[in-house]
Amino acid sequence: MAAPIAYEQPSINRAWRAFVDHLPVLAVVLACLVGIGLVSWIVFILITLVIGLLGASVTGSAEQSLLIGQLVGYLGQMPFYILYSLVSILFTAVPAMHYESGLNITAGMAFQALGRRWQRFLLAGVLFTVVATVGFMLCVVPGIAVSLVGPVYVNRIFNTNESITDALSRSFQAVFRSERGMSFVIAELLAVVVAAVLSICTCGLGGLVFLPMALFYIQNSAYYYGVLS
Repeated sequence: MAAPIAYEQPSINRAWRAFVDHLPVLAVVLACLVGIGLVSWIVFILITLVIGLLGASVTGSAEQSLLIGQLVGYLGQMPFYILYSLVSILFTAVPAMHYESGLNITAGMAFQALGRRWQRFLLAGVLFTVVATVGFMLCVVPGIAVSLVGPVYVNRIFNTNESITDALSRSFQAVFRSERGMSFVIAELLAVVVAAVLSICTCGLGGLVFLPMALFYIQNSAYYYGVLS
């Protein structure tokens, strides 16, 4: 059973208050993502230059050595990409944890939850990415349907002990087969569209506020419409 605040009617004011209350943890998450991205590119440049210079001195072909260095550099970015993907999940997980527990989630609580079961979250992310990719490849509509399930899926992954396959299956059932599932989908789409439009109108800067607010609104809506309980 989630916290009582989860079942209150979602509104912009409630989403705003939740965003403000969680601004510190969201700022830490954003700073971590920026830091991971910078370190990743520094590592890429160093690997490319080192292998390129060493290869050129051995083979005499600077162009071929630089290409090899870039390929190795991209491979060297994989650990950072995985870490970036894990940390970015917290933008959705923090609202999910907030409405489930009724607590204001701190950075310590968020990263502790992430680190405690990071293998589960990584596998869940891989499964979701594969299913969404297949959906978009077969037809755009199934891919969109998978994307709409995402917030509910993340909630189940973080707040339950269900297997990742059960969590995905039950998320689909909750969104598309529950009595008020379509009401949730409409609320979710409206929140995303409004946040996207406002972000574009503010040259992207507003996205730092409107997108997190939309995520809080969506999680609140999922409980309010009975998609989550």
